[in-house]
Amino acid sequence: MTVADGRGHGVGMTALSPLDRPNSYIGRSVPRPNLTRLLQGRGQYVSDLVLPRMVHVAFVRSPYAHARIQRIDRQAACAMPGVVAVVTGPELAAVCSPWVGVLSHMKGLKSAPQHAIAVDVACWQGEAVAAVVASTRAEAEDAAEHVVVDYEELEPVTDMRTALDAATPVIHASLGDNLAFERRLDAGAVDDAFARADAVAETEFVFGRHTGVTLEPRSVVADWRPGDDRLTVYQGTQAPHMIQNIVALHLGLAEQQVRVVCKDVGGSFGIKVHVYPDEMATAALSKMLRRPVKYVADRLESFVTDIHARDHRVKGRVAVRNDGVITAFEIDDLTGIGPYSMYPRTSAIEANQVLNLVGGPYTTPNYRARTRVVFQNKTPMSQYRGVGHPIACSITEGLVDLAARTIGMDPVEIRRRNLVPDDAYPCASPTGMRFESLSHHAALDKLLTMMDYDALRADQATSRASGIHRGIGFASFVEVTNPSAAFYGIGGAGISSQDGVALRLDAAGTITCQTSVTEQGQGAEAVTAQVVATALGVKLADVRVMSGDTDVTPYGGGTWASRAAGIGGEAAWQAGKQLRRNILDVAASILQTQAEAMDIRESRIVDADTLTERLTLAELARIAYFRPDTLPPGFQAELMAVRHYVPRTYPFAFTNGIQSSYLEVDPDTGMARLLGHWVVEDCGTILNPQLVDEQIRGGVVQGLGAALFEHCRYDERGQMLNASMADYLVPMAAEMPDIAVGHIVSPTADSELGAKGAGEAGTAGAAAAVANAVNDALAPFGVTISEIPLTPDVILRALGRI
Repeated sequence: MTVADGRGHGVGMTALSPLDRPNSYIGRSVPRPNLTRLLQGRGQYVSDLVLPRMVHVAFVRSPYAHARIQRIDRQAACAMPGVVAVVTGPELAAVCSPWVGVLSHMKGLKSAPQHAIAVDVACWQGEAVAAVVASTRAEAEDAAEHVVVDYEELEPVTDMRTALDAATPVIHASLGDNLAFERRLDAGAVDDAFARADAVAETEFVFGRHTGVTLEPRSVVADWRPGDDRLTVYQGTQAPHMIQNIVALHLGLAEQQVRVVCKDVGGSFGIKVHVYPDEMATAALSKMLRRPVKYVADRLESFVTDIHARDHRVKGRVAVRNDGVITAFEIDDLTGIGPYSMYPRTSAIEANQVLNLVGGPYTTPNYRARTRVVFQNKTPMSQYRGVGHPIACSITEGLVDLAARTIGMDPVEIRRRNLVPDDAYPCASPTGMRFESLSHHAALDKLLTMMDYDALRADQATSRASGIHRGIGFASFVEVTNPSAAFYGIGGAGISSQDGVALRLDAAGTITCQTSVTEQGQGAEAVTAQVVATALGVKLADVRVMSGDTDVTPYGGGTWASRAAGIGGEAAWQAGKQLRRNILDVAASILQTQAEAMDIRESRIVDADTLTERLTLAELARIAYFRPDTLPPGFQAELMAVRHYVPRTYPFAFTNGIQSSYLEVDPDTGMARLLGHWVVEDCGTILNPQLVDEQIRGGVVQGLGAALFEHCRYDERGQMLNASMADYLVPMAAEMPDIAVGHIVSPTADSELGAKGAGEAGTAGAAAAVANAVNDALAPFGVTISEIPLTPDVILRALGRI
C-alpha cells in the first residue's frame, strides 16, 4: 500500500491495500455472524441471566423534583414476604463513595458530589432514595410501596432561562450558583463583519429535550463472590473497561477484582455509556449482601432515569452579503443539564460540541459564541447519539436558510458559494477543529442528482398552485468520529481512546478474535470479522469474534463516538497483518522455503506465484501445537498476535455529508407528512455497505423523531408529564419515508484501512433538513419556525391558527 492509492499510508507485507487484497471481504455486504442467533430469539441479555442465590432490587424514587429527605420508615417493608434488605443512602455511602462529573480540560466545569442513593436531598423526580432487595422483582416492588418517606418539598429550578437569576434557589449551596460551565469564543472580526453585511438575519432556536428509548432497558447483575474476593458485573454497556475502572474505584476495590461482562445489548445510542446511580447501587448492594443482585429498569423508570439530551435555547444571527457570501455567525447557547453533571463523561460535552461545530461546513472565518450550562431539577442530561451535532447543524443550517430567504437566493446556491471547497484540505475551522479531507461539494452534487432537485421544485410549484404546501430542506454537516485522547483522556477520565484486538490461530485452523469494541446491535462483530479475514486471507466463517469481557479482551474504549470501525477495525487490521506474518513464518519453517514466497488464500497456504496449495491452516496448526518437535531447532511458532490502535495525526477523523427532506404540511391541521429523505455521507473507506446504510437510516429515523415527535415535557414543578410510551411519541414505520443513501469516499490517511465512523451521521442532519423543509413549505404564509419538535400545535401557533 502506498500513499498514492488514497487508501492509507502504511505498507503491509504485500503492496496491496485492504480493498485490493485477494478475496477481500472489505467493502462487501456480508451478513452479521450473530444474525441467526438473534433472529431465533436466542440472544443473551442481562435480563435473561439467573444466578444461584440471586436477589432483585427495586428502588424507592422521589416523587418530587427537589425535596429534603426527613425520615425513611422501612419497618413495614422489611416485614414483607421475600425481603432481604431495605437500604438507605447513608448506609450505601459506607460501601460506595460519591463521584463528581468533571473533566480538568473543561475549565470552570463544576458539579456536586453524587451518591448512588440520595443521602439528604433528592434533586430530581425519579432519583432513588432507598433500595429494596427481595427474592423476586415483584416482591421487591411490592415492598417498595410500603417504604414511607417523609419529604420536605423544596422549590425546584426548572426553567433554564431563570436558573442564574439572583431570586432562583441554588440547587447545591456548596457550588455558589447554578452555573455548571461557561465557555466563550471569538474568532475573526465578528463586529466588523456584521457592520459591513448587506443583511443580517437572526432568530432563537428552541430544542426539545428527549431521550434514547432503547429497546432493551438499562440492566445489570452484580455478583460479589466472597471466596474469590471478586465482583463480576454483567451489564449492557458500551464501555466495559470504563465500568470496570469506575466500579473498582468507588467500591474500594483493585481493578483486577472487578470483571465486567457485556453480552448482547438491545440498543444503546449513547444511553448506556454513562455511570448511573442505580447501577452503581446494584454493585454496592452485591458487595454489601455478599450475593448476586439484579436490576432491570422498567420503562417508566427509564423515562426519568436514563439520560436526556438536546435541551437547548440558542440565539443565533448570521451576516450575509448580497452575493450570497456568509461573513459571520454568532450564537448564544443556553442548556439545562439536570442537577448533576453525569459521570465520568460530564454533561458539558454536548454544549461544548455545539460551540465547536456551528459553521463547520462553511468558509466563514468570523465566529462568536457563548455557551452556558446550568443546573436544574430535572432528569440529568448527557451524551446521546450525535452529541451536539444535531443542535449545531440545526443552528447552522437554519441560519443559512434564513440568510438565503433574506437575500432571495436559492438554498442550494448559497451553500455552493460558502461550503469549504473540496480541494482546500487540510484546513481548520474558526474554532480550531482540524479537517483532514472532506467532500462537501461532491456530496451536494450527488445529493441533487439522487433526489432530482429540479423535478422536486417543479412538483412543489404544481402542488402549491393546487393549495398543497410542500417544502424541500437541506442540511450540510460535519461529524466527529475516531476520537483520540483529546476527548476524555486529556481531562483525566479513565476512558481509553485506543482499542485492541488479540488474534489466535486455534488448533483446528480457525481464528479466535478478541476485541475491546463492543457489539451494541450496530454490526461491530461483522465488520471486525471482515477485516480479520481479509488481513489474514482466511474464510470469513473461520473467524469467531469475542467481545465485552474485561477478563479476556484487550484493554480499550469500547463503542461510542462512531469509533468501532475506524479504531477497533484498524486494530484488527494490524493484528491480522502480524498474525499473517507469524503464520507464514511457521509455514516457511515447515516447508523449508521463504515466507515471502507464500501467501494465505481461503485458509490455505499457497505458493505466492502459482497459487498452488502447499498446506492447510488446520495442518499447520496441528504441527505447531502437537508436533513442534518436527520444526527446526530453535524455532518457536507464535500463533497469536495483539495490536492496539489510536489515532495520532488528527485528534478526530471528521466525516461530512448532506441531507435533504421533502415533505408536505397541512396548514389546517399542522401535520407534517414526510415524502422522501436523501443522505449523502462520506465516512472514508466503507467496510460493509449494508451495515453503513443501516446505521445511517437508523440515525435518520432518530433525527426525524427529534424533529417531529419526541419531547420530554415537564411542568413548572419539575414533574415529567409524558413518562410512558402512551404519551411519549417515537417515530414508527408508518410515518417514515423512503430514505435513500449515497456515498462519497475520502479515506483518512491516519490509518491503513482509511475508515472513519458512520454511526451518528444520520442523526446529525435529519432534524435540520426537516425544519428547513417545513419552513420552505410555509414560505407562502410568511412564517419561520425555529423550534423542534415541529408538532401540530407548534405549526398551528406559528400560523396563528390557535
